[in-house]
Amino acid sequence: MTRFDGETSPAFEIVEPAEWRAPVIFNSPHSGSTYPDDFLAASRIDLPTLRRSEDSFMDELIGHLSDRGFPTVRVNFPRSYVDVNREPYELDPRMFTGRLPSFANTRSMRVAGGLGTIPRVVGDGQEIYRDRILVDDALGRIETLYKPYHRALRRLINKVHQMFGTVVLVDCHSMPSVGVSRDEPRRPDVVIGDRYGTSCTPLLPDRVEETMTGLGYSIGRNKPYAGGFITEHYGNPASGLHAVQLELNRAIYMDERRRERGPRFAQVASDFAVLADVLATTIPFGDLGPFQAAAE
Repeated sequence: MTRFDGETSPAFEIVEPAEWRAPVIFNSPHSGSTYPDDFLAASRIDLPTLRRSEDSFMDELIGHLSDRGFPTVRVNFPRSYVDVNREPYELDPRMFTGRLPSFANTRSMRVAGGLGTIPRVVGDGQEIYRDRILVDDALGRIETLYKPYHRALRRLINKVHQMFGTVVLVDCHSMPSVGVSRDEPRRPDVVIGDRYGTSCTPLLPDRVEETMTGLGYSIGRNKPYAGGFITEHYGNPASGLHAVQLELNRAIYMDERRRERGPRFAQVASDFAVLADVLATTIPFGDLGPFQAAAE
């Protein structure tokens, strides 16, 4: 496994269950909180500010699911260092010293907003770096962290697909309780993103909504988050690959200002277990495999 930050931290961790219950993978790509020293030295903002971009504790909320028969994936490096929920080369040329490769996507909306593969800003818009960084540094992060993560995730997806004939990837995130704009309405407890119906069977977000509503959560669909690169890239229902993104309101399970677990943390973790069990027992996985061409 790729390591970073010296010799101590694995870049990501995949925990497979001893006994598989269902082809459902739970992934936490944005909860990483191990910050390389050279990154902190290059930042113009302090660590607490950098950490505002984290999906804090989301890896813990789903971590116990591997004991219940579901594989889990967690990324340990922070999204502000390299964001695996982007295309591999969404890069802002204004950030770097040196020439970007010709295949870099420099014009995406995410790059324009400062939130490319190597982010320019944290979630609330504050600039991360004091000075431009070397292109080779950015490309090195992509080669040593981003690409190994996606290779490992793809291997896991292929393994599950071969075992069960279909895969459900639940991409787990958290969102600030309020948006940057004052005009944005109050955010619901959970936002389900399915790329407006393109990344999975409609049954999957419907079942998630029914379950979480029954547990007392308010639900939104695709606004303000419809799903990022992971949901879009790995969601291919015609091939039996189904991906859905869940955004959990941080105020539900943590103190956002102090970045501490809140009094409902254990209950929310338990509710994720309920959701996993419902998906395992009520989704007709045999009907979600690759579409078969009709006989002539």
